[in-house]
Amino acid sequence: MGKTIAEKIFASHVVDKPSGDIHVIRLDGVFCHEITTPSAIVDLIERGKDRVFEPEKIKAVIDHVTPAKDSKTALQGKILREWSRRHKIRNFFDVGRNGVCHALFPEKGFVRPGYTIIMGDSHTCTYGAFGAFAAGVGTTDLEVGILKGVCAFKYPSTMRINITGVLPAGVFAKDVILSVIGRIGVNGATNQVIEFGGPVVEAMSMEARMTLCNMAIEAGATCGICEPDSTTVAYLWEFIADQYASESAALDAFSVHKPDADARYSSVLNHDVSSLVPMATYGYKPDEVKPVSEMDGTPVDQVYIGSCTNGRIEDLREAAKVLKGQNISDTVRAIVSPATPKVYATALEEGLIKIFTDAGCCVTNPTCGACLGMSNGVLAEGEVCASTTNRNFNGRMGKGGNVHLMSPATAAATAIAGHITAVRG
Repeated sequence: MGKTIAEKIFASHVVDKPSGDIHVIRLDGVFCHEITTPSAIVDLIERGKDRVFEPEKIKAVIDHVTPAKDSKTALQGKILREWSRRHKIRNFFDVGRNGVCHALFPEKGFVRPGYTIIMGDSHTCTYGAFGAFAAGVGTTDLEVGILKGVCAFKYPSTMRINITGVLPAGVFAKDVILSVIGRIGVNGATNQVIEFGGPVVEAMSMEARMTLCNMAIEAGATCGICEPDSTTVAYLWEFIADQYASESAALDAFSVHKPDADARYSSVLNHDVSSLVPMATYGYKPDEVKPVSEMDGTPVDQVYIGSCTNGRIEDLREAAKVLKGQNISDTVRAIVSPATPKVYATALEEGLIKIFTDAGCCVTNPTCGACLGMSNGVLAEGEVCASTTNRNFNGRMGKGGNVHLMSPATAAATAIAGHITAVRG
């Protein structure tokens, strides 16, 4: 019987099957940031187990609050920083060299097809865009991963979602994933892997695929995953060129991570996006989604363009197309946060930063801050934000604040209008 992508990865990484469908798998990467990892570090120290399994396979970054905003966040950064130095973790990215983890680590070539990766962050599922199995875990699993380089998971059940049709102009990956979540619900893929495929996914850039996989967790999935192809190879080529004779050879090697033709899925959903329009969330759940046209006129106080969902250069380019030569409304504040220093530098070279600042936007250093209501754009009670982030939970960006999720293009149009609206064709 054929296997899905996730099943193939498990088969090549399993080291133990302690009971039932529990598989202990070998890890290719343990990724860390300063919000969730310090508690694991402190606990390991208290237990007399201040060790790491393999320094080269651990990547660490300070990204959620950077620079530190108070003594507590400074301490969190200090713990991670000293731990990284103590264990000679070479790939540690401190203030000034850091970026949003789920944009920075792929950009550095740390994610490859067939890899297994854990992190104490629910949006670790982003890395599945490369044909990897990647999942967010709790503190205990993170500690075991740091110590032993393994993690226990239930054997993966996979839902296949085929994105079919032709994506209309002005509609983006963010609209696609919002429409998928709106269709299957926040529990639609609970404890499953979502394997994305179909002609629309095949035509997507790696950045767009990362947007898809990033929000798989909002449908309850453990991981979102795409099969590796020539687009994957092209993205990774600068990091793997010394390992393969050609891009074609790399593609052949990566083909082992594609699903078999007779793979069995828990369910298969065909999602035609030919008539899809720009989408946005309402309410406080990621599956509360409707066309932007039905929300036209909804006032907002803040617009936020950034995050591990939509803070990459492709996203900033789309926002800049809308904002070029325009001014944001006097009734809103707009914040743009490039996801990594490389994204910032590229945006600067291409003149995008000037477009944003000329329009009246505040451009910040790379950080997760506003997305989870910790810094650089926290909402006051009763305020509303149009955001390119991934969660619209009650109070997510600040106590009593409300968040509407949308694409960078829609967010930019909203900033100009002062209320939710789509780009006018």
